[in-house]
Parts: sequence; C-alpha cells; structure tokens
Amino acid sequence: MNELPASRDNLSQGLKSRHIRMLSIGGVIGAGLFVGSGHAIAAAGPAVLIAYMIAGALVVFIMRMLAEMAVNTPDSGSFSTYASQALGRWAGFTIGWLYWWFWVLVIPLEANAAATILNAWVPDIAIWQFTLFITLILTVTNLFSVKNYGEFEFWLALIKVCAIIAFLALAAAAIFGLLPTSQVSGVSHLYDRGGFMPHGIGAVLSAVLTTMFSFMGTEIVTIAAAESRNPGKEISRATNSVIWRIALFYLLSIFFIVALVPWNAPDLAAKGSYQTVLEMMGIPHARLIVDVIVLTAVCSCLNSALYTSSRMLFSLAKRKDAPAVIAKTNTKGTPYMAVIFSTSVAFLAVIANYLAPAAVFDFLLASSGAIALLVYLVIAFSQLVMRRRCEAKGKVLDYKMWLFPGLTYAIIAVIIGILGSMLFIPGHQSEVMATGGLTLVVIAAGCIVHRRQNRKVSSSVLARNN
Repeated sequence: MNELPASRDNLSQGLKSRHIRMLSIGGVIGAGLFVGSGHAIAAAGPAVLIAYMIAGALVVFIMRMLAEMAVNTPDSGSFSTYASQALGRWAGFTIGWLYWWFWVLVIPLEANAAATILNAWVPDIAIWQFTLFITLILTVTNLFSVKNYGEFEFWLALIKVCAIIAFLALAAAAIFGLLPTSQVSGVSHLYDRGGFMPHGIGAVLSAVLTTMFSFMGTEIVTIAAAESRNPGKEISRATNSVIWRIALFYLLSIFFIVALVPWNAPDLAAKGSYQTVLEMMGIPHARLIVDVIVLTAVCSCLNSALYTSSRMLFSLAKRKDAPAVIAKTNTKGTPYMAVIFSTSVAFLAVIANYLAPAAVFDFLLASSGAIALLVYLVIAFSQLVMRRRCEAKGKVLDYKMWLFPGLTYAIIAVIIGILGSMLFIPGHQSEVMATGGLTLVVIAAGCIVHRRQNRKVSSSVLARNN
C-alpha cells in the first residue's frame, strides 16, 4: 500500500479516522486512573468526586479553546504554534520546549513502570533491560511511519476502554447486589466514614491538583490530527466527545470506587483503587488483571510520549526555534531526526534515573510539575487574542469557545489561582519553583536564539544592499 501524501509541513497524513477516534478516547486514560486515583481518594474522601468534576470541567473548557484554534489552523505544533502567532515568538518557543521536556521525562518514567511490572513476572531479567527493550521497540515503530503509532495506539487504547467498561459493569452489578462473589454492595461508603467530605473543602481543593494531571494528554489529539486527511473534522469530533469521556471513564469509575470501598481503606493507596475494588468484589487474579491493564496503559502513554515529543520538536524546528536538522523527514513523512533526538534525551534521563543521585532525578521531575498548568494558561491567552483578531477581521469560525470572552477570562483566573495556591502547599512548592526556574531559563535561551537570528538577517540585508 502506498504511503499517504505529506501534509503542508511535510508530515505524512497516515492517521486514519479510527486512529484519531480511539486516540481521543484512550488519550485521557492513564495509569493514574487505575492506580494513582487511590491517593486522591485517601486524601479527600468521597468528595474526591468534586475534585474530579472541577479538574474535568477545566480540561473540557481548555480543549474547547484549543479546538477553536486547531480547527481553524491544524498544526503539529498545536498550542505552541498558536502561542507564537498570538503572544509572540518567545511564547511559542517557551511553551513548545517546556511541553517537549514534559513528555521526554514521561518516557523514562513510563518505561520504568512497565519494566517493573514485567520484572515481577520474569525476575531473571533486570528492570533496566526491560526498560531499554520497551523504549527501543516503541522508538523503532515510531521511526517507520505515523501509521505504526496510530495502529499501536488504537489497540492499546481499545484494551483500556474495554477494561474500564468491564469494570463499570462489574461494579454496577456489585452495587445492586447482583454479583454473587462480592463482599460489598450499596453506596453507604459515600457517607458512613466521617461524611461525604471528611477532611473539608481544603482537602478537596488540594486533590484538584492531583487529579488535574491525570488528564494531561487529552490535547494530543490536536497534534495528531494534523497528520490525518481531515484534521478540522477529526478535532471537532474528538473535542465534542471529551465531556462524555471524562464523565464515563473518570467520574463514574471513581463514583463506583468510593461507593464500594471505604475511602480510608489502607489498600487504596497501597494497591491502587482498581485492584482493591476487584479484590473486594471477589474477582479472581485481581492483581494480575490490573497489572496487565496498567502495563497496557503505561505502554500507551510511553508510545504517545515518543510521538508527541517528536512532533512538538519537529514543529519547533520548522519555525527555526530548534536546530534545522531536526526538521528532516524520511520518504514516508516521518520526522525521524526529531524522534531520534527526543529518544536520546529520554535515554539520558533513564541513565540519570539509575546512576545519578536521587535528588538529581527528583529535581528533573519537579521541573515538569506545573508545566500542564502553564500549557493550559497559554492556550487560554492564545485563544483570547486569536478570537479577538478573527472578530476584528469579520471572520466566521466554524468552531467556537462557549460564552466568550467571559468564560475564557474565568478560566485564566482559575489557572492563575491554582498556580498561586501551589506555592502555599508543601507538596507542590518545589514543583512551582522548579518549573518557574526552568521557564525563565527557556525564555532567556529563546531571547538569545532570536537575537542572533535577527542579527544574521540584518547582516544579510545589509550585505545585499551594499
């Protein structure tokens, strides 16, 4: 079969509609739902549902803003490109490199998580060997063509979706007393251990920070859609479905978990929410089932991290905000240099994880802690500016943000408020400080790069005039 034609930025248009649909569905489902949600539940109690609602609503609004811009101008650089157009080149440079750094750090984390699961099954093979093998396999598939990424993600996402649907069916049966093996039923745990909000509203607001990062990755569909034949249609379709995806996969799952398991059960944080519930429902081999699902989710996230980091880096190179060599594509329209460079930096992070002092890698992780919020903030500001420009030109948009500009201003205020509150929460102070420091370094680097480029342009103009 012949490779599909390249898009206007030389990338292949090899992603099919089913790839984009499944990517949009599965992109919001990570290991955080299956395991990490237990920590949020333990912190906020049943009222963690409110935290997920707040975080989910914020993501829905952000995706609507991003889709408004992406439908009008699909681009593999997504919000980084729009930030350059709306706020200035420095903004696109900064948020693009920060976003790339976020996903490059995700690669060793997810590879190590997958390797740990595999090592438990096959102890004779070291974790670092599994880490190397998994990363190499997914790197090779990303190097060949975007269709490989689409196919891998399609099946990995399908497994995650089927697993959640099966869990929801079993949990619903348990709640109504229709599951013979279950030790639990009803919804009394929503209020019988100190009430619905046992630790007060402060714990709920703190949990919002934890839950918010579970949704990181929803925006990938706007990057991937640029490599499909009808990006505008795919982006609008994916964005329209984000509400039911969050409601079904997150809110309903968390509702069943806090209804069936006491929020203060020690196993929730130790074993993870899904495994704890499955064990209480009497499902055999619960740990193995969850391990397989988490392994799938981790490989999916790793696959997306490789893809997303390479496309963002490619977009930066096309805009001359990264070395020109990174913009090279092969005959199939794959930005192979961007994939190789991103993977190489990820391997260095893997080495740092094993050889460097723990404090070094902890600092690297902390530096990416607030990047998601900065991305959301830039998206909101960019949409505000670009919408104003479109209205001034009398341009009619096919896809719009709701209640503009009031809701956009409200979202900006909320994000700034969350970033400010993180400075006063001990567990998040280091993240804000480290991310803030990294942001200043990137802004300074961007100013230096752009100043040198401007000097070269000026010199060339003078030489031609003389």
